[in-house]
Amino acid sequence: MKESSWFKFYEEGVRKTFEIDDVSLYDMFANSVKNFPDNPAIIFGGKTWTYAQMNQEVDQLANALLGLGVKPKDRISINGPNSANWIISFFAIMKVGAIVVQTNPLYVENELKALLNDSGAIGMITVGPLYPRVQAIRGETSLKWVLVEGLKAMGMAEDEGTLDFHACVKDAKEVEWTKPEISPQKDVAVLQYTGGTTGLPKGAQLTHSNLYANALQVVEWTKAEPGKERSLCVIPLFHIYALSVCLTSTMLAGGAIIPVPKFDADLILQLINDAKPTQYPGTPTMYVALVNHPKIKEYDVSSIKSCVSGSAPLPVEVAIRFGELTGGKLVEGYGLSEASPVTHINPMGNARVGSIGIPVSNTEAKIVDIETGEKELSPGEVGELAVKGPQVMLGYWQKENETRAVLRDGWLYTGDLAHMDEDGFFYIVDRKKDMIISGGYNVYPRDIEEVLYAHPAVMEAVCAGIPDSYWGEMVKAYVVLREGQNASEEELIEYMKTKLASYKVPKQVEIRSELPKTAEGKVLRRFLIEEEKAKLAGE
Repeated sequence: MKESSWFKFYEEGVRKTFEIDDVSLYDMFANSVKNFPDNPAIIFGGKTWTYAQMNQEVDQLANALLGLGVKPKDRISINGPNSANWIISFFAIMKVGAIVVQTNPLYVENELKALLNDSGAIGMITVGPLYPRVQAIRGETSLKWVLVEGLKAMGMAEDEGTLDFHACVKDAKEVEWTKPEISPQKDVAVLQYTGGTTGLPKGAQLTHSNLYANALQVVEWTKAEPGKERSLCVIPLFHIYALSVCLTSTMLAGGAIIPVPKFDADLILQLINDAKPTQYPGTPTMYVALVNHPKIKEYDVSSIKSCVSGSAPLPVEVAIRFGELTGGKLVEGYGLSEASPVTHINPMGNARVGSIGIPVSNTEAKIVDIETGEKELSPGEVGELAVKGPQVMLGYWQKENETRAVLRDGWLYTGDLAHMDEDGFFYIVDRKKDMIISGGYNVYPRDIEEVLYAHPAVMEAVCAGIPDSYWGEMVKAYVVLREGQNASEEELIEYMKTKLASYKVPKQVEIRSELPKTAEGKVLRRFLIEEEKAKLAGE
């Protein structure tokens, strides 16, 4: 790597580059089991698993998977909220050499079916409340079996290929395990689905080396102490940010992960007070809720040492307030599914307002011209951000054209507009075209617009992300009704709730007589956003 301007801002003890061994994610976990057998690995639901205890449950589930006929490179979906079983399932799948298909538990039937069919998943591990959605579309997918946590407890009967998770694991016969031949740099560990700018599902193929390298990079940057860190994981584990910044990096360092199924400010403050996490990766929305909590001073939050905020811009006043309350450092970072995800983080003790920070170890970045992507721009010039490093994906699953569009000569073209200052700090100017980031979730307007267009009263529809102090961006829909048709804003919102995951449903719907358009008839989404910004400025 060339000597880059940002290297002088690396904190003491953080290396510019380091060797990354050929290690599978299961081997990474097994090393921590060997080195920290009696240390806590998971703290969840009032119970603590040591690494030795977690390893035993990983082995039992791996036996069950082998008994179901799972082979290396088979795709297995995990579909559920953050829990101890989610984590155990992940490493059991890694042990048998299969591939984890990341599945959003908020997906409704049609969204779930599209992802399962694209991945060709043969099995799924899910929870009772989510199983009816799976059951409804299962016959239209490649699923051969589903393990359901709590199936019997909910009074639901097993049928062919539908098994109670706990009973299946308990009854699994010990299988002589032959360690699968894994090539960490070539073999995929995770299919991380991202809609990109089109809204169509694309599975980023993240290899064992991609994810292991990013875990190393996070551990290096945060100076995680082996066997001493505790990471509070509220971000959903199906999200690549949580998978790397919470799970794999914590396991690599022999720390404990504290998974939380759903964000609740009161619960989070109580957990910080009681479980004493040292790290709390999150989204700006989560930090906003905590720093504005009326009773935050009643809790001991001093255990927090470092937090990396991602998924949306971090307001500086929130970072300052969080530091004042906890004594820890809250800095903004940047990443994307195609890069496992972390490429940039602010120095923990020298963050810059509005910046995503500087490239992490072993990572290069540049700003290139938008037209060709071939000319590297000077500091201050706005162009497309391109990155290169060991964390960059192998390519998109079964999508060669889309892969060629974003991977060129080892560089990942992010689609984000940015600029770099003279010191090598990077600043995002605009997110991927049209994409909305609301509460840390990526929302693609096309998904919502297609649902609205299917409503009999809707003639035209467009969605945009409106600046919001809590959500970062609030999803708003603008609708033109067909002549002679009637539909209220409330009716349209209720309709969308039956067709979309909850985080995609617009918070507001505005019914208009017409939409602003170009001479060619293209809707001016940006005009609507600027209009909303002007309204906010006038308040």
